[in-house]
Amino acid sequence: MMNNTATRIDWIGNSCRLLKATSAEFERTRPFAGLSIGTGIHLEPKTVALLMTLLAGGAKLVCTGNLNSTQPATVDYLQSQGVTVFATQTTDPAEHHRNLEAVVDARPDLLLDNGGDLFAIAAERPYANLLGGTEETTSGRTRLLPMREKLNMPILVINDSPIKQFAENKHAVGQSLFESYMRFTNRSTNGKRVTVFGYGACGRGTAACFRNAFSTVSVVDIDPVTALEAHLDGFVTPRREEAIRSADVLVTVTGFPDIVTAADLPLLKDGAILMNGGHFPWEIDVAGFRAHSDVAHIERYETDAMEALHLSDGRKFHILGGGHMANLAGPRPLGNSVESMDLGFTLQARCLERVAKGEVGAECCIVPVPKDIDAAVASAYLDLAR
Repeated sequence: MMNNTATRIDWIGNSCRLLKATSAEFERTRPFAGLSIGTGIHLEPKTVALLMTLLAGGAKLVCTGNLNSTQPATVDYLQSQGVTVFATQTTDPAEHHRNLEAVVDARPDLLLDNGGDLFAIAAERPYANLLGGTEETTSGRTRLLPMREKLNMPILVINDSPIKQFAENKHAVGQSLFESYMRFTNRSTNGKRVTVFGYGACGRGTAACFRNAFSTVSVVDIDPVTALEAHLDGFVTPRREEAIRSADVLVTVTGFPDIVTAADLPLLKDGAILMNGGHFPWEIDVAGFRAHSDVAHIERYETDAMEALHLSDGRKFHILGGGHMANLAGPRPLGNSVESMDLGFTLQARCLERVAKGEVGAECCIVPVPKDIDAAVASAYLDLAR
């Protein structure tokens, strides 16, 4: 009997049913024939399914990843498929920026961005053949909006799709951050006091998952209307200081910098665990914590990507994954669920197809996914699920 060894990339590829169907269509229609696509997105097995779909559509690909999430096996696989990859598993912002610049220097016709990094470089170093592309995140949209006039090209924001909001952000991010807490710590959630910063879609999902795992969950949001929603959803909504003082676990999912900083040291409970689910590693000021004079010494669990910061008053607290996205950091990082990324990445493929065909103009610079694409992707997914 022949023993066919399969990989996680194979498992993911076979599980992404919507991308497989889209890929089969693209092999016939070739929407990207003669075009190159530059990508800056987490390089892990689910991304392979998207990139292979773009290849099936005739695209030439030049890729890089994001900070602290590039998986070497994914890079090796992409390179074996003829994809140009500038990426290593790095937490060094300077090295990462050089990789981003290398992608833009290849002058791709379309950009698939994740956090606004590629478009920000292209705004400063414009070139004639750039048609536009997509941005994955709220963080990227916020970053690129002030550059709208300079960019002046169609850029469709995937995170502004309702499908992305409920399928990936609410359900999948909530599940994967809960799973990541368990994966990092192997500690229970029963009876723990968990504070979630931010009650957008990601925060709603995160708060719900911890509550469903028998934690007492508090929510902090600076928008009083959003905080009211959390209150009416049954969560505790204390003042910020009280929410920090009581927390066994603090989770940031806001998209904004400096949510928990060294100024909060007097408030942190002995043994508290800090983890971030936002795109950029800036919500928890890890560098500020490490350098603070009250930190007597730092104990690092290198293999597990955890650290314990011991304070001079005898307290200690823990940071998971160095403040990077917890669901794509640490041991065996799996990220969001296959089904959610199958939906989100199909939105990506369809939006890039729309831009490649010239069916959206510069007036669609940093706008949500067109409603007809949302409807088509939702219908296709439901047809496969029936």
